[in-house]
Amino acid sequence: MSYQADNCESETAYDPYAYPGDYDMHTGDPKQDLAYERQYEQQTYQVIPEVIKNFIQYFHKTVSDLIYQKVYELQASRVSSDAIDQKVYEIQDIYENLTERFFKNTPWPEAEAIAPQVGSDAVFLILYKILNADGPAPLELPNRWLWDIIDEFIYQFQSFSQYRCKTAKNSEEEIDFLRSNPKIWNVHSVLNVLHSLVDKSNINWQLEVYTNKGDPESVAGEYGRHSLYKMLGYFSLVGLLRLHSLLEDYYQAIKVLENIELNKKSMYSRVPECQDTTYHYVGFAYLMMRRYQDAIRVFADILLYIQRTKSMFQRTTYKYEMINKQNEQMHALLAITLTMYPMRINESIHLQLRKKYGDKMLRMQKGDPQVYEKLFSYSCPKFLLPVAPNYDNVHPNYHKEPFLQQLKVFADEVQQQAQLSTIHSFLKLYTTIPVAKLAGFLDLTEQEFRIQLLVFKHKMKNLVWTSGISALDGEFQSASEVDFYIDKDMIHIADTKVARRYGDFFIRQIHKFEELNRTLKKMGQKP
Repeated sequence: MSYQADNCESETAYDPYAYPGDYDMHTGDPKQDLAYERQYEQQTYQVIPEVIKNFIQYFHKTVSDLIYQKVYELQASRVSSDAIDQKVYEIQDIYENLTERFFKNTPWPEAEAIAPQVGSDAVFLILYKILNADGPAPLELPNRWLWDIIDEFIYQFQSFSQYRCKTAKNSEEEIDFLRSNPKIWNVHSVLNVLHSLVDKSNINWQLEVYTNKGDPESVAGEYGRHSLYKMLGYFSLVGLLRLHSLLEDYYQAIKVLENIELNKKSMYSRVPECQDTTYHYVGFAYLMMRRYQDAIRVFADILLYIQRTKSMFQRTTYKYEMINKQNEQMHALLAITLTMYPMRINESIHLQLRKKYGDKMLRMQKGDPQVYEKLFSYSCPKFLLPVAPNYDNVHPNYHKEPFLQQLKVFADEVQQQAQLSTIHSFLKLYTTIPVAKLAGFLDLTEQEFRIQLLVFKHKMKNLVWTSGISALDGEFQSASEVDFYIDKDMIHIADTKVARRYGDFFIRQIHKFEELNRTLKKMGQKP
């Protein structure tokens, strides 16, 4: 069935002012006038223009067809068809035109009025009510469903942006369609949707009040009081974190989370997939901003969280595979960060890391750029270009440009730190040593070595979060195990490593042994 916008023979015969019943002027009595207005609106829906009926029927059939097609694609594991996106934009365009012509100042007919046109299809009528809801939609959905909606929304934008830039694989017909429809999945539209959900829910105000031990309901507003809109707003903040990271704006990525306390559990952090995504992208943003200590803390925290929650997912589900992949990627990012900025982490995470990437970490410590590049390529986000390419002159690898740019930035940073691990190893062996002698060990001139010592001082000191809500807050600290100063031609080194308190370790192990012993005794008792 095809919808003809001009198929409106009865439109000329339709008089929007010819309402049944008598029309009386307003009385001036607010109660009577309000009752009249309600009756007036109800009467409006009794006469529906033929063009609107045609559109409703076409809309209903299209939705049914798209649902059938999407189910088929999922069952057959096929890539989503471009026809779905085209239909959605076609429906949206027609809807906006008809709204402008017929319902500019009045709402669309109630669902009950159009029910006969769609055979009283309950699912479609729910969709219709949501699209035309005046105020919060009376719906409650599981938080995981709401997260999946936002997550899939970002994924669809990401997939289309990559598809749009891979012109070598697109046909002439596809390129012509993309050229003539530059606004499809426009980045500003995507940002607008996410920011609209954030603003509508007042989630930033709610989080701020919640952090200050207040009542979030006091600032929630009409929409924010509903769990549906509150959680959509919260998940949209995480969606903005992900989107800005894909667009390589790491400062703004973390800035949107300024009211979310990452270092504290809250009532909002109940969806494991959302937690993993949040920490993954925050950790990566910290890495690219050269806040290594914060990146290590974030990765270590979430990897410990995944260890404890992994059993929640069935091994046969796609979510288990997704969590497992994110787990591997964050281990790779943690290996990179720890190599560039050595510091102590949780023992169980450190043991896991050694099993997975022990050999690669040794090669990175020796300055092997290929290992750095391989791990970075595996674990970094799939960066995007926010604008459409020039289809008349596109390089075959145009879609890789954002990744190559970020890889170059990362490789330059690695190159600047190439000598630091070796210098660190030598400094740990001495308390004092002449500059010229240590420069000779590294086959550097004295001037070159002094520059490397300054680089060591600079790179080992970075901004670290200590307190506060915003993840951008912090103060400059150094986690290096050695510190030094130069007095004339002599380097004076101090070991700042804090000695491990073995007593605490043994006490914990004794308590575990006693608990295990008590459990075994209970198991051996006869009932």
